[in-house]
Amino acid sequence: MTSLSALVSRTLGVTAAQRGRALSSSSPQHDGERFRNVKPRPVEGLRKTLAIVWNILLNKPRGTVPTDALPVDALTPAQLDAAPDRSLYRLGHSTMLLKLRGQFWLTDPVFAERASPFRHLGPKRFHAPPIALADLPPLRGVILSHDHYDHLDRETVLALAQRTGVFLTPLGVGDRLIEWGIDASKVRQLDWWQAAEIDGMQFTATPAQHFSGRSLFDGNSTLWASWVIADDDLRVFFSGDTGYFDGFRTIGERLGPFDVTLVETGAYDSHWPYVHMQPEETVQAHIDLRGSWLVPIHNGTFDLAMHRWQEPFERVAGLALARGVALSTPRMGERLDLNAPHRGERWWRQVVETVAAPKTSWRLCASRNAADSSSS
Repeated sequence: MTSLSALVSRTLGVTAAQRGRALSSSSPQHDGERFRNVKPRPVEGLRKTLAIVWNILLNKPRGTVPTDALPVDALTPAQLDAAPDRSLYRLGHSTMLLKLRGQFWLTDPVFAERASPFRHLGPKRFHAPPIALADLPPLRGVILSHDHYDHLDRETVLALAQRTGVFLTPLGVGDRLIEWGIDASKVRQLDWWQAAEIDGMQFTATPAQHFSGRSLFDGNSTLWASWVIADDDLRVFFSGDTGYFDGFRTIGERLGPFDVTLVETGAYDSHWPYVHMQPEETVQAHIDLRGSWLVPIHNGTFDLAMHRWQEPFERVAGLALARGVALSTPRMGERLDLNAPHRGERWWRQVVETVAAPKTSWRLCASRNAADSSSS
């Protein structure tokens, strides 16, 4: 009975919430009950939350899901082995594979078919990963921004456990990994502005404006973060998930300028502006960061909002052009040279017109996230 009780507590998030409260004395981001943003989000009522859930479940517009296959460049282990240092590959959504100093790093790994706690329910991938999970090379490290299902997939992490040297996480997220069976000696948990030096490179957890949680009772029990990767003269920024806030300018002043910024551009909506950016804000964040090349991420893989799936690419491309920002839009699986990025094709225009998403396919995770966003 005790083991059953413990399982239920873990599943509902009670255990994670208890762990989170234990971190209150170690982080200025914690208020004694949960982690918080620098600028608190306004409290929104039940009526708005229910309206968001209703629209997501029953009023999906046309075009949120592609009806044709997306162009994806298949990758092989031999290609990755032969690739030069400072190569970057988009594997989907916010999963990025970087080759630095002859070793590989992976951000927010999600290889599951659905970004969901359920195997047969939730947002389904638009495309298969460019390389199978089993074919990935050994990883020097995995970098996690937060614990939402579209950024942290339990089965993926467990499959990578034996082939990964280190897991870099915000506070509390590493405890989840350890609870799942990841060797604690491989896990390094950081608060905002803390850094880990690994093989001569520096990885700094930087602020973001978002939230966390994977179940009913663990909202904001773990921290969320963006990341700065510094490899000698190379500076890369990885946003994770975030709304627009003054922290981008601070990060740019303290740790920039950046050669490449990987910034979320997708799953946005006027109803949740505090946790995801509109494309105008993505471009402004890149400018605040003092970035050179902007690579829009958090798009092209899952149906997580009410906009057409191509819209983030079209909007950010037009805005970048208008503001003189160098934009790179590589296909999934296409190599990007971090030393000399290329603009990429408008590959999303090759896909035939779309239709409305099936109403039965979705959206448990998004409705949960929207509810958390409105109530936290």
